[in-house]
Amino acid sequence: MTHLLGEFDCKLDAKGRLSVPSALKKQLPDVEREGLVVNRGFEKNLVIYPKSVWDKIVEKLSDLNVYDEENRKFIRAFTRGATELSLDAAGRVLLPKSLTEYAGIGADIMLACQLDRIEVWDKQSYEDTLDSTPANFAALAQKVMVDKKGGVDGI
Repeated sequence: MTHLLGEFDCKLDAKGRLSVPSALKKQLPDVEREGLVVNRGFEKNLVIYPKSVWDKIVEKLSDLNVYDEENRKFIRAFTRGATELSLDAAGRVLLPKSLTEYAGIGADIMLACQLDRIEVWDKQSYEDTLDSTPANFAALAQKVMVDKKGGVDGI
């Protein structure tokens, strides 16, 4: 399983291309062969998945009952705009204009690794999101990790 680490301050060029940072590329050894998929995030951001991770998500989606209206709505909303990406010879990927407009992404962006995916944020939006981190992060951790043993230190 892929476990990506790091935050990367990047810029899009005038054509909407992102140069994938070399430190991130090292964490994705099969990216040139396998490719990536970019999609809308749950917030006003984009999410880039290694193709193998995206394929596992699609497998789970295909298990949903498409005769259920909520399932259809979720599948439609989740996959809306999903686009395969491949690195060009210079190690860049072209982010679709419709997706960058959806996320309000300008030239200055942040790539934030989140386990097996990479969130793509407009830099200012990312900073604003981090500024709204709960004041009592420990209480949030307790709530989210309530059924996990030991927490971070006891894993």
